[in-house]
Amino acid sequence: MEKIHKCSLCNKAFSQKSDLINHLRTHTGEKPYQCNQCDKAFVLNTNLKSHLMTHTGAKPYQCSQCDNAFSRKSNLINHPFTHTREKPYKCRVCTMAFSNGSTLICHMRTHTGKKPYQCSQCDKAFAQIATLKSHLITHTGKKPYHCKHCDKAFSQTAHLVKHLRLHTGENPYKCSLCDKAFPNANNLTCHMKRHTGDKPYQCNYCDKSFILQIHLKSHNKIHTGVKRYQCSQCDKGFYHKAHLIRNLRSHTGEKPYRCSHCDKSFSRKYLLISHVSSHTGEKTNQCSECIHCGKYFTEKSDLKRHTRKHTGGETLPMQPL
Repeated sequence: MEKIHKCSLCNKAFSQKSDLINHLRTHTGEKPYQCNQCDKAFVLNTNLKSHLMTHTGAKPYQCSQCDNAFSRKSNLINHPFTHTREKPYKCRVCTMAFSNGSTLICHMRTHTGKKPYQCSQCDKAFAQIATLKSHLITHTGKKPYHCKHCDKAFSQTAHLVKHLRLHTGENPYKCSLCDKAFPNANNLTCHMKRHTGDKPYQCNYCDKSFILQIHLKSHNKIHTGVKRYQCSQCDKGFYHKAHLIRNLRSHTGEKPYRCSHCDKSFSRKYLLISHVSSHTGEKTNQCSECIHCGKYFTEKSDLKRHTRKHTGGETLPMQPL
């Protein structure tokens, strides 16, 4: 069928006028279909109908292989891949693959740096809407998720899950290209970029580039020389709030990292992780600590790469465990 209906704002064309009208709303931002249960609105009526099921709890799309059911047909279409373990949606930039297209779209934002979901309370933005929703809780001050091993509490369940791995020593995210494993998906994504060599974040002051934006921000402080975080107990200043907190523990004697297998506690996370291996029997490499920021590494090569972001190229010495 000939595509005679052309968009005047871009080069797309459509065979039906109704498709062009729907497309134009992506330019204008118009969302004429309003939910009567909440403040959400949609470009298409079909999207509104699908959304209304989240209020009613209806899940008409049943999987034929298990008892899972879904409110959206698209979710059912992607679901069978969890049974076959097939991952047909492959990233064009790195080697990662996914069982559904929406996860691939979210993953691609780790390469592009795109963060379309903006917080209305601060200047933070996020790659996923679910992450934004979790972040909004931090503005309320509520921390409903409590660790059963220590007295820490969290505003987001994902933060609690990550924290619990400090106690268990679990590293469920495994690299498909080497034998390394990580406690969370962000660490794995960062690690995968070391295989691809992707360093999209370029310093404006020198020729250094970085895998993550947070590494670039940390590096930029070397150029500015500003130490915003001053200790109230001594005259030391720090580039990062986390480093100030670590210094304060040297004054207070606080040891927040508690072992779930015995009654020992530690002031540093890496000390707890190393200690937990004595209970689990899992062999761990000797830890080395960056003397600039306190991060720990089990590989000397990783520490050397890390310290260059502090020094602009010169490698700092290690502080062995």
